[in-house]
Amino acid sequence: MSVLELRDLVKRYGAVTALDGVSLDIRPGEIFGLLGPNGAGKTTLIGAVCGLVKKTSGTIRLFGQDQDLDPVGPRYSVGLVPQEINFDPFFTVEESLRIQLGYYGKPPDRARIAEVLAALKLSDKAKARTRQLSGGMKRRLLIAKALVHRPKLVFLDEPTAGVDVELRRDMWALVRRLRESGVTIILTTHYIDEAEEMADRIGVINKGELVVVEEKAKLMRKLGKKQLTVHLQEPMATLPAALADWPLVLGAGGSEIEYTFDGHEERTGIPALLKRLGELGIGYRDLNTRQSSLEDIFVTLVTDRPKVAA
Repeated sequence: MSVLELRDLVKRYGAVTALDGVSLDIRPGEIFGLLGPNGAGKTTLIGAVCGLVKKTSGTIRLFGQDQDLDPVGPRYSVGLVPQEINFDPFFTVEESLRIQLGYYGKPPDRARIAEVLAALKLSDKAKARTRQLSGGMKRRLLIAKALVHRPKLVFLDEPTAGVDVELRRDMWALVRRLRESGVTIILTTHYIDEAEEMADRIGVINKGELVVVEEKAKLMRKLGKKQLTVHLQEPMATLPAALADWPLVLGAGGSEIEYTFDGHEERTGIPALLKRLGELGIGYRDLNTRQSSLEDIFVTLVTDRPKVAA
């Protein structure tokens, strides 16, 4: 059974369609990276699942329960780290977590509060009022609030935007521990390197539509490209006609040849190209290759290209 199932989810704000028939299954215990440009629909999707946004149509099932039939019960097992700071500045850190437990129908649990504070390096701030916290500490408290009731599914909506390197490092260590304990994570981030490192699967949303949903490694193989750069011994003005069999580009003032190819061409295209260069008497002093990153793939997918089948 999927932790979360979305079927043909639509959200419209007047003439604006924020979600356009989104269908998605989230598996138990995975880290799912949801990527997209600003305004793509990421936060709207999260809000619809968490009850913060009223959908226009479609089906949302949490832990197998249709949200139209039971809109409250399944959400007790969901945690959300929002983008915005959203706690009362006059409560202490400890009080904020105790109140948060109450929101989820949980009794006061000093041991659990202490555990979460320790995990997020907030123990020495337990008695401090939240208004006294630094920006990074406030972000840590948001994460603590999302975790204190022991959720099975956690949404992290840009959790490290604008925070320091230490918090980013601590956050991802915590995410790994959560996954190891069986918690399912849905992550949105503008730091695509984080998604590349952390996520098991990637979904790219653009203009309210899911462009692709794929295993990260498979996505990298399917859409990733490699580029060979041949550093020539002598620059050339134009590429010889004898090299027309390869999609080559002359760069760096004629001193480099760039060859872009996909993975299955590597064993055939490169040796044949180098052999042809030797036959033409074109000398080179160095070779290097570059693999497309997830960021390269992301940019390609959101630049008005057709959908890619999962």
